[in-house]
Amino acid sequence: MASHEFTSIRSPRIKGARRLAKRAFRQRERRFLAEGPQAVREALAAPGGVQEMYATADAVQRHSDLVDAAYAAGIPVHRVSLEVMSELAQTVTPQGVIAVCDFVDVPLPEVGDARLAVVLSHVRDPGNAGTVLRTADAAGADVVIFTDASVDPYNGKCVRASAGSLFHLPVVVGVRVEDAVAHLRTQGARIFAADGGGPRDLHAAADEGAFADRVGWVFGNEAWGLPEQTVALTDGAVSVPIFGAAESLNLATAAAVCLYTTAREQRAAASAVPAAAPAVGERN
Repeated sequence: MASHEFTSIRSPRIKGARRLAKRAFRQRERRFLAEGPQAVREALAAPGGVQEMYATADAVQRHSDLVDAAYAAGIPVHRVSLEVMSELAQTVTPQGVIAVCDFVDVPLPEVGDARLAVVLSHVRDPGNAGTVLRTADAAGADVVIFTDASVDPYNGKCVRASAGSLFHLPVVVGVRVEDAVAHLRTQGARIFAADGGGPRDLHAAADEGAFADRVGWVFGNEAWGLPEQTVALTDGAVSVPIFGAAESLNLATAAAVCLYTTAREQRAAASAVPAAAPAVGERN
């Protein structure tokens, strides 16, 4: 069973958890809040990532599997009142369960064997960033790199938008875009900039075999895209074709198209089997 119920937001433990809503405290303690059953479930599945869990009495009943998993891992579960949960949560309608988690990011030099990589450069919207992270996970990407000018991946909205994918693949935080591109190049990756005004068509590039091997995609700011100096670091800007009357695609949608196109081409190249050479004396 969960421990006694916390009913006051003035409790030192509750205050300690609440302050993780602020980036400065998150960075100092290298901890963040994962809110909602989906995020908490994925956090619990990542060994050693969860330090403690908070849940309302109703959530303890509805999500007994999460409570059981926490206790099985030796993670304390604190029961809180609806008032306290409302203070801890960063959503209008809290789902009643929150976990305090350790940071999961890894240093850039530890990222190896990345066949499909994502670099977020000056991406400021946490919802977009979290959705791209989720999409990258679904497309089978090996790493997502948040550059020093991008949003904090531990922002509550970003964590929620990732729907647990933050815990599924390596994430790098706070590096320069130049360093990210340079590291991926040492692994033999070709680097492409996603740009709505890019001169190279995504489908044409795919037909030419541009995405058959290791690929890194650089995605830019939602409003003004990628600066010329960033595009210059890559092997060129690629645009998603627009067949209808829409002016453009938003960042998350464009990323989905680029990543799934790349994943498809990489898998097709990997499964291609060269035709067997004819036996001696056998006609073609």
